Amino acid sequence: MKLIIDDKIPFIRGEAERLGEAVYLPGSAITAADVREADALIVRTRTRCDRLLLEGSRVGFVATATIGFDHIDTDYLHEAGIGWTNCPGCNAASVAQYVESALLLLAREGKVKLSAETTLGIVGVGHVGTQVALMARRLGLRLLLCDPLRLAGRGGVCDGEPAAGGIRDAECTATLADICREADIISFHTPLTRQGEHATFHLAGADFFGALARRPVVFNSSRGEVVDTPALLAALKAGRVSEAVVDTWENEPDIDRELLAAAFLATPHIAGYSADGKANGTRMALEAVARHFGIKADFNICPPHVERSFRYYPSAPDNAAETDPRLALYDPRRDSDALRARPEDFERLRGNYPLRRERFD
Repeated sequence: MKLIIDDKIPFIRGEAERLGEAVYLPGSAITAADVREADALIVRTRTRCDRLLLEGSRVGFVATATIGFDHIDTDYLHEAGIGWTNCPGCNAASVAQYVESALLLLAREGKVKLSAETTLGIVGVGHVGTQVALMARRLGLRLLLCDPLRLAGRGGVCDGEPAAGGIRDAECTATLADICREADIISFHTPLTRQGEHATFHLAGADFFGALARRPVVFNSSRGEVVDTPALLAALKAGRVSEAVVDTWENEPDIDRELLAAAFLATPHIAGYSADGKANGTRMALEAVARHFGIKADFNICPPHVERSFRYYPSAPDNAAETDPRLALYDPRRDSDALRARPEDFERLRGNYPLRRERFD
């Protein structure tokens, strides 16, 4: 069989060849001519998988090595009889690490208190939101969990599947109004959906920000379009939002320069980019392709080893990485500094991301 693979998917070379011929191409540049004779695609979010790309090809299966799948036209794939999968939960722990590290930096600057007096509102409690909630419990924060699909017993808004790990559906009782009224920190972990009762496009818009009561810190590490950029900027200027931590942006890679300057941390869509999360996504995608085509194959995909002396940001402006092992493993200021210095390099910063681990070996 023949596979077309995004050339930025890590740890996949040498493993995909267990399935057949593998051709590696830049994800945003994959064309209909490239896939015409392919049996399967393994992509990331930069490849739009729709009729324009796939019609007339022999592609039978599409795997995206990501949690999100708004780049896949699932209606067309169903109509065309093409199987597909995403990788739910593959980088959930990585996103939780990102949020935790940002919270530690906010606390160091006196912008939040990490105690039971502080309320974190989580919007979307699927795999990612669940891991963020468990991390926040370890920090001692009070939680408000908002996920109408989980409350209805229909799985998490984040990825459409129940998320294991210690958060019960019955705990997800908060409404957006509750979060606007009570939260000191608000973190979004939903997919991007534009239709239906629980559509998330511009979920955080002017009405949402106008209803805020406590000048919260707002995180977006879900999808850029979940948050209305002009509305967030207006809320920051008016003091309705005290700080913003932005990892996902509207109109990527052409991100808003004013928001880039205003955010406490501004990173190039890398919250889920730990080597551990990438290895999980790559393994899950390959295993899904093998299952679909009835191929028996084992994949040996492990992230690189790091020693206890490892520092993600060895030239940090203070000694945070030296005093807190969590920031030694991951200090998001490195990614924020790099993006602020060269915002035009958004895609390069994502595609050439430094080694980041979730734990010391």
